[in-house]
Amino acid sequence: MKIFSKEQIYEGDRLTAEKQNITSTELMERAGIQIFNWLHIRMQGAQVPIHVFCGIGNNGGDGLVVARHLITHGYNVKTYIVNCSDKRSKDFLVNYDRIKETTKEWPIMLTCKEEFPQIHKDDIIIDAVFGIGLNRSVDEWVTQLFMHFRTSQAYTLSIDIPSGAFTDKVVDNENSVVWSNHTLSFQSPKLIFFLPDTAKFSLQWEVIDIGIDREFLFKTKTDAILIGKHEVLPMYQPREKFSHKGSYGHALIIGGSYGKIGATLLASRAALASGAGLVTVFVPKCGYSILQTALPEAMVITDKDDHIITDINFEIEPNVIGLGIGLGTDAKTITALEKFLKSNKAPLVIDADGLNILSKKKSLLKLLPKQTVLTPHPKELERLIGKWNDDFDKLQKVKALSKKYDIILVIKGANTITVYNENYYINTTGNPGLATAGTGDVLTGILAGMIAQGYDALQATLFGVYLHGRSADIAIEDLGYQSLMASHVIEALGKAYIDLFKQPEQPQVEQEEEKK
Repeated sequence: MKIFSKEQIYEGDRLTAEKQNITSTELMERAGIQIFNWLHIRMQGAQVPIHVFCGIGNNGGDGLVVARHLITHGYNVKTYIVNCSDKRSKDFLVNYDRIKETTKEWPIMLTCKEEFPQIHKDDIIIDAVFGIGLNRSVDEWVTQLFMHFRTSQAYTLSIDIPSGAFTDKVVDNENSVVWSNHTLSFQSPKLIFFLPDTAKFSLQWEVIDIGIDREFLFKTKTDAILIGKHEVLPMYQPREKFSHKGSYGHALIIGGSYGKIGATLLASRAALASGAGLVTVFVPKCGYSILQTALPEAMVITDKDDHIITDINFEIEPNVIGLGIGLGTDAKTITALEKFLKSNKAPLVIDADGLNILSKKKSLLKLLPKQTVLTPHPKELERLIGKWNDDFDKLQKVKALSKKYDIILVIKGANTITVYNENYYINTTGNPGLATAGTGDVLTGILAGMIAQGYDALQATLFGVYLHGRSADIAIEDLGYQSLMASHVIEALGKAYIDLFKQPEQPQVEQEEEKK
């Protein structure tokens, strides 16, 4: 699913009105009806007090359409106009006149001076004050109004975007944004729904189809893309009947140090479980017996040193190398890694101490093969790119690093974001159970396993990140968040693959009708 910029959304609205031969007012009516339908299906006429707060721009116009349809269907509605300016949009004025023609209870004008209307915690607030066009700081009185929403503890539904939030930057004052329980976003989600600095303004979000021109939606390229099952399923490579283990590549996992051999064990198991035909592990001598015992499916090569890696030397020709997990940052290890990078030609997936070494010695970045995959957690990322002011600044810094060295960066988080060149790929799977030791090592192994099988580096990353998160989602159904361990993610990988081909369950009513 594409995530459109503010400018692209405006262009989509314009093209839709032009190609469908409708006015912007008619498009607003369509959008408002879709919001009303969403509410009506869930409320079924329940007489819960609904407070609709409308601004005087197009988002306010949407709110007036919703309020009008709620009123005509007999809901308990109070409509308010946040009237802090004289710059009313044309479509707002049209719908203001329409609602006055619908009910004797005209919208209440709030002139940004009086006391706030009383709201009970069991009421519903519909937030239609500001939309994506907001380009200024919110007035103090409006800030206090938004704080009044939060204090009331009423269920809050935002139309398109939480009022006060920007689409392309963070706010200076978090109290100047509506904190919504749910946001209904027109046609596509907003980037701010997925960033740590701004996702908190909407606990849940949902896309509402308002009939934007299909050709525009299909052909318009966006910087940000949401990655779910529908996006990764076409990437899947089915296995051939007469294939063999050599058909699915050889992954080499390099890492481990005394006390941290478990990291390489997890990565190697994950590489095999994701589908690599062969896996070899390169570790210090102290890891030999552990790996040969715990993972008989893998082959093992050891360094001459008992405790750390001092010389990365092997005779095999792997299709991909995953390195850095449990590696340590001893001076001898750093020297060994630099020597290795100077001669290596194989694709790389780098994590953990491999990243920390690159951060200590940034000149090594230029030795990385094109489309090397880096998988930093937040602190490792900070060491690579430096501190950032906010999430938008972080994305720009990561994009710059990706373009400079032609590498793929995976920003691990609640919505893991893969960055390559100009694009952000936002993952939709995963859960808080992944906040546990070893899950990053598992991801490294999965990505190495995918590349070994012949997926190109970007596809392998997007597909692998999706499977990693989906495995965790499946595993917590039996384990819950707190008890999830990295090994459980590996064990659920097979179910994650199978889940790709599962059809959504039909509602019970439809199944009964089909039997008749």
